[in-house]
Amino acid sequence: QVQLVESGGGLVQPGGSLRLSCGASGSIIGLGTMGWYRQAPGKERELVADITRSGSTDYADSVKGRFTISRDNAKNTVYLQMNSLKPEDTAVYYCNVRQLTGAYWGQGTQVTVSS
Repeated sequence: QVQLVESGGGLVQPGGSLRLSCGASGSIIGLGTMGWYRQAPGKERELVADITRSGSTDYADSVKGRFTISRDNAKNTVYLQMNSLKPEDTAVYYCNVRQLTGAYWGQGTQVTVSS
């Protein structure tokens, strides 16, 4: 099993920034794509951004130009830098990682954008 620990969520004013981190531990045999998803109340979980092991990235249209995903393969950690945050970014953010043994989810971290 792979365990994921997320950190960095919180309350921020519109226009502010937050940086999420997700560290993986446990039975790691080589992490593939790592990503961040989010789920707002009453909505389905959606992909925010993901990054392959080689560094190729993909972003939801709603966050392009504002969010940046990155990873440190030596530390088995993925990051999400979120700038110019908007109230509609409010959601629980989940880390997801994949390897040959399956896909794994973090417990989620709340991000609230409000004045």
